[in-house]
Amino acid sequence: MVPVKFDPMRGFENISRKMNSFMNEFEKGFSFEFGSFSPRIDIAEDEKNIFIHAEVPGIAKEDIKVTINDDNVLTIKGHKKRESKSDDTNSKSFIRVERSFGEFQRSFMLPENVNKDSINAKFENGVLDIVLDKAEPEKPKEIEVTIN
Repeated sequence: MVPVKFDPMRGFENISRKMNSFMNEFEKGFSFEFGSFSPRIDIAEDEKNIFIHAEVPGIAKEDIKVTINDDNVLTIKGHKKRESKSDDTNSKSFIRVERSFGEFQRSFMLPENVNKDSINAKFENGVLDIVLDKAEPEKPKEIEVTIN
């Protein structure tokens, strides 16, 4: 019989890696959503701006609302209405339904360095583009002390 060395810490490396990955994702902020329709969103940044691109096809500009609160949570709310043509949709017998309709809400925690007074939103061809300027970090205050 060959002796096998037992290493009780062997499985903890994998757990540690997964916990580090989870914490890195958690630090990026949170996102919560509700509703039957959930638009796909991309978030990117460069040195001066944060860019949010939301795909909201079939939604009118008037049915979308973008807000940011004092806790730096950006919220995108909207309502995707079911199209009603002249013929009654209740009399139809659907074979397949893949499109989603209804209210949605997506919220994202923004970093502290966002300038809330400078937010631009543009809606074109079913895509909502939001640009948030990053604020300049405050420089540390320096006081010169005179030497006697």
